[in-house]
Amino acid sequence: MLSEPRAGRLAAWGNALIAHMVSPDDAAVAIVGEDAVHRVEGLPGEDAPVGLTLALGRLRALGASGLRVALPAPGHPLGLSGPPEFNARALDAEEAVICEGAALGLVPEVYEAGPEGDVHVEVVWHCLPVREAPPADVPSLGEAERELAEALRDATEVLTRLDVAGSGPVAEAAVSAYRARAERSSGREVLAPGYPPRAVRVLELAQRVGMLVSLASENGHGGAVSASEMAARGEALRPVERVARRAQVAAYNSVVVEPGR
Repeated sequence: MLSEPRAGRLAAWGNALIAHMVSPDDAAVAIVGEDAVHRVEGLPGEDAPVGLTLALGRLRALGASGLRVALPAPGHPLGLSGPPEFNARALDAEEAVICEGAALGLVPEVYEAGPEGDVHVEVVWHCLPVREAPPADVPSLGEAERELAEALRDATEVLTRLDVAGSGPVAEAAVSAYRARAERSSGREVLAPGYPPRAVRVLELAQRVGMLVSLASENGHGGAVSASEMAARGEALRPVERVARRAQVAAYNSVVVEPGR
């Protein structure tokens, strides 16, 4: 799972633009981030791909009142509402943005371009029809925060027990993530203007948890010495990753689904 999905940046800064808290140019710069360029194709009324500034303005004119994030995974259509064609593309990309009030969705396709040693990233957002229906499996901020704390506690107990002397990389990652929920915000801007402090807190922890789970999964088997222990470790990590994705979506979507909180 990406620590900062492109869909998250697009939704967060797009929501700030819709709320008149940032300028179109500032929103576009923040969304592009370290990529070279973002374009949107398939936008109603446009025959060719257009830049982000024009695309965001057009989406507002088409009735978009807010942008939601979806972070689906196989067997978990998190944040999606259909139709199947859109869901399939979003699942393939592992992320998407859904426009509230406009029945449109955006799925990124990422390209690398340029000569060896000077490669840059270009992103094309494919604009497609979506079904106007409640998104799948998106918790409230409060639910997400509670679930994340519980999943981290349970996983930490299991993973520490499975690592010899508690020194394996998986256990260390889980312990670090669990302790992170008691840490104060580092001040890094993880969301655009207009989001509540609770959303920032939830997103920071969810991103850190997702990163640590990924690192733990990639760093081998730690101190586990049997197939059954390795299987148990995988079972312990799986729900933590799922909960972290749910928490990310809850944070990004909070100004749309929980206005005023």
